[in-house]
Amino acid sequence: MAELLRSLRDSQLVARFQRRCGLFPAREDSGEKHVVKNYFYYYLFRFSAALGQEVFYITFLPFTHWNIDPYLSRRLVVIWVLVMYIGQVTKDILKWPRPSSPPVVKLEKRVIAEYGMPSTHAMAATAISFTLVMSTMDRYQYPFILGLTMAVVFSTLVCLSRLYTGMHTVLDVLGGVLITAVLIALTYPAWTLIDSLDSASPLFPVCVIVVPFLLCYNYPVSDYYSPTRADTTTIVAAGAGVTLGFWINHFFQLVSKPTPSLPVIQNIPPLTTDMLVLGLTKFMVGIMLILLVRQLVQNLSLQVLFSWFKVVTRNKEARRRLEIEVPYKFVTYTSVGICATTFVPMLHRFLGLL
Repeated sequence: MAELLRSLRDSQLVARFQRRCGLFPAREDSGEKHVVKNYFYYYLFRFSAALGQEVFYITFLPFTHWNIDPYLSRRLVVIWVLVMYIGQVTKDILKWPRPSSPPVVKLEKRVIAEYGMPSTHAMAATAISFTLVMSTMDRYQYPFILGLTMAVVFSTLVCLSRLYTGMHTVLDVLGGVLITAVLIALTYPAWTLIDSLDSASPLFPVCVIVVPFLLCYNYPVSDYYSPTRADTTTIVAAGAGVTLGFWINHFFQLVSKPTPSLPVIQNIPPLTTDMLVLGLTKFMVGIMLILLVRQLVQNLSLQVLFSWFKVVTRNKEARRRLEIEVPYKFVTYTSVGICATTFVPMLHRFLGLL
């Protein structure tokens, strides 16, 4: 078993996979970073890698909320936040390095300072795809095998992309998938509780804000700075904002009471041109409002924190300090989550888009 685990952590295994897919290191005198001999695999796995990035989820999840099913979206957000927080914390506790280069060719630079085990891309892709299938199979009418196949294909492509881009070993990816499978199995019996969170007591918002903030502020200390803590705070804060937004909607009766789970399965309506245009319009309106709120709250929170801690404005190093980075990220993205679930639907209603 120990020998098997060592082989799965071997960077040479990742390098061989890259070579089989036509990705090679460039000669030192060529001036190039790498050589691509199979562009089909190159674009396939680069696109697949993008499906595991945060930018995909912060567009896919709001689109699901505004155009498909807001309560399905909330469940996806909660599971996404859970697996991402556990995955990020595990990385900084284990502190396993990423594959060595050489022999591996690394195509991504932003997260290169983070540790490798487990792959949070693999965790997020597995969690989102299988939670989506498990949450819709009793709610909408569609071939279950088709949904399951799409979930397997989606998560597999994202997992393989982490090997192709040189960001993870095979063990990192398998570990991420296994941890996610365990988390889904353990939390599945409590998923129905997620659907009743908005009917909790008036003290519920305090817990939604305080507990996630403390989890982010007491994030494991790394040996050197990496974007892991900031990314984790962004994700957790967005989840807290979404949950708080649903509570606000219920407490102030801003939306009609959701239809409870019924044994009758709904048919998926056919996609028409009018429906597509309406969906894209709602998405663009929502994204513009979110970007506006994000910029305003971020600037305001940074100004307050810089003034409070007597830090020079626009000091990039100061942004990385714990007492500044976590509060400004948390306030900013909690506001984004509230905006997405409360104010954007209100704007849609005002504009006659609902």
